Amino acid sequence: MPDGAKPVLDVRGLQTVFRTRGGDVHAVNSVSFHLEPGELLGVVGESGSGKSVTMMSLIGLLPMPPAEIRGGQVMLGDMDILKVSPAQLREIRGKRIGFVFQDPMTSLNPVYTVGNQVMEPLLRHMGLNKTQARARAIELLELVGIPDAERRMKDYPHQFSGGMRQRVMIAIALACDPEVLIADEPTTALDVTIQAQIIELVKDLRSKLGMAIVWITHDLGVIAGIADRVVVMYGGQIVEQAPVGELFANPQHPYTRALLKTIPSVSGTREKRLRVIEGQPPILGAAPTACPFMPRCTEAFAVCHVENPQRRPLDDKRVGYGHDVACHWDAKTGGIA
Repeated sequence: MPDGAKPVLDVRGLQTVFRTRGGDVHAVNSVSFHLEPGELLGVVGESGSGKSVTMMSLIGLLPMPPAEIRGGQVMLGDMDILKVSPAQLREIRGKRIGFVFQDPMTSLNPVYTVGNQVMEPLLRHMGLNKTQARARAIELLELVGIPDAERRMKDYPHQFSGGMRQRVMIAIALACDPEVLIADEPTTALDVTIQAQIIELVKDLRSKLGMAIVWITHDLGVIAGIADRVVVMYGGQIVEQAPVGELFANPQHPYTRALLKTIPSVSGTREKRLRVIEGQPPILGAAPTACPFMPRCTEAFAVCHVENPQRRPLDDKRVGYGHDVACHWDAKTGGIA
């Protein structure tokens, strides 16, 4: 997307805090990114880096309280969805933004048939009658690769395998032809073979439907095969962003480099022991004033202890549209940027 073109989703300075008895937890700290029409954006990072909380903040899926949006904008077209009424937000969820959760067994209602659950958004948002919704639900189940879809409409979630339940969740998310699909680690609970099937399904659906997708994961191997662009999160903020090929070929943040080194190799030259990132993710009891990765970083300077770096472009594009990094370290020179 050329500079100046309009993204389908534009997040600016998002801040999310959880209020607890022990004090505030600053889970999302001034996160900004955009999603282009038809693009697949990968969001990666360790558990606790803020990936899922960021995406759930966008569409009001966090319980408030204890969660609280302290700042930012989330522009869906010309609408800031952080400012809409609860009724408007319910219309946006499912109709304009679909969400696929990590664990389909806890996301699907065990006492309703799969058919009823696929039909629900069609009846609520699309104005279809029951006959029309049933026919469309069968089409959706067929679209996501569930065999004998008409018969299986009568089955309950426990009668489906894990992979088939995830296909049902994708069918529900796609029911109203959303502009954006957010997939929150949709293959984590599945075995490797089924993971590959779900990934191929999403790639196929994307080519057929042309929707924009945000794919949240901790698996850089998955991102390498499906994403156009990658956002790396750590400590509730974005530390690096780049086109997928550029990120793998030329990672600039020490955290991104460390993540890439943890990917197991299948070559005969692999080290005997798997690489790990020493240390623990930060406890976000306050908004970071220093670099959150500093305690685990092998390249830290004195400035890293007192100043949280801002994202800076590494090319002639503005932040968010090329390759940018939030780091005081210059990977090319080894000195301060």
